[in-house]
Amino acid sequence: MTALLAGPVAAEAIDPDDFLPFDAAQARLGQLLFYDPILSGNRNISCGTCHHHSLGSADGLSLGIGEGGVGLGPQRQAPDGPGRIVKRIPRNAPALWNLGHKDVRALFHDGRVEVTDYPTWEFDTPAGDWLPKGLNSLLAAQALFPMTSMAEMSGNPGENEVIGAVRDRIDGGWPVIAHRVRTIPEYGGLFVDAFDTVTTPEDVTIVEIVNALAAFIGTEFQSYDSPYDDWARNGTPLPQAAERGRQLFFGRAGCVTCHSGPLFTDQNFHAAGLPAFGPGRIRPFDPMPRDVGRMGKTDLLEDAYKFRTPSLRNVALTAPYGHNGAYPTLRDMIRHMANPVQQAVRWQEDMARLPDAPWLKAGDFAIRTDRLEMARQVAAVSWNAVQLGEEDVADLEAFLHSLTGATVDATPLGRPGRVPSGLPVD
Repeated sequence: MTALLAGPVAAEAIDPDDFLPFDAAQARLGQLLFYDPILSGNRNISCGTCHHHSLGSADGLSLGIGEGGVGLGPQRQAPDGPGRIVKRIPRNAPALWNLGHKDVRALFHDGRVEVTDYPTWEFDTPAGDWLPKGLNSLLAAQALFPMTSMAEMSGNPGENEVIGAVRDRIDGGWPVIAHRVRTIPEYGGLFVDAFDTVTTPEDVTIVEIVNALAAFIGTEFQSYDSPYDDWARNGTPLPQAAERGRQLFFGRAGCVTCHSGPLFTDQNFHAAGLPAFGPGRIRPFDPMPRDVGRMGKTDLLEDAYKFRTPSLRNVALTAPYGHNGAYPTLRDMIRHMANPVQQAVRWQEDMARLPDAPWLKAGDFAIRTDRLEMARQVAAVSWNAVQLGEEDVADLEAFLHSLTGATVDATPLGRPGRVPSGLPVD
């Protein structure tokens, strides 16, 4: 890690050796798996559908349509009919930039997959003791769980053998998926070539699959060549507006309080009071369509409505913003972070980018009619308002654009033209 030139505070750039080492052959295999719908219950959605190269490794929607949707990004649709979706994905699809950095400690908006020192397992996840052994990274642990989610990839009960197995136990669907993959001859050969521990295709388990996915994500979405990095390493001046924004960011605006370090995140959890909408993440004892954030992981009241601070690297590529994609532009999000209570009142429902699904409209904004719940969410906000003028907002936006890598459109592998299953590639 390079350290650095003076400014309002010391700066940090990212260097290539700050990332976890992954095997190149496994990354090439992971690229195919990432875009192959074979990993989904109904063979109709891939990791790449919601984390696409053409959309900055996200999907361009506030709350996406996973299983049952058709199309990509803002054009994705939810067809009506007997198999229509029953809910939207309750949170915004996070970008994948720099998740292979050695300092990353938690993943998902609520941090439910995280590094732990607990003596019986290396990673703390929803699988508990059922988490398989041999995972190469936190990224590999994270990759297990979209495959178990009905709304994201596994489908609805009765539709396929994966969701049937998951309903019995969270780890039940993983052997089903592994069998699908290893019995495709091309995949079998690729796994034998990429993994020293695999001598025949029959040796392939879900561990090798997610380790390959981690190798791809961890090497493909590295970004450390932004104008900010050039400033931090070499003193290359930023454009005037971006320089003013940098001084605000590290100074009066106080952004660095949470968005600190080379990844521009403290990796902690804070309540930002974002306007609530969508299906929420209901729990068996809490059927209200709300999202309590980190509290859903810890069951601690002090964690209510807190979400993981996102990294700001390449943030200009990944609108809309917030754990639920509430704000369509960077300026909207900057205004909210400066004065959450005021901006939440001003928020309009048409600011949410939601694929049309008329049968879901009655519930999309139902939580907003609950006066007491809205008051609880506002009361949880973690910081005081900061006074920013529109010129300040524009300068901060310019600085955030300076965090965009120069080579983000030239990632090492990109999207494959085909996948071994023969299924369509989004």
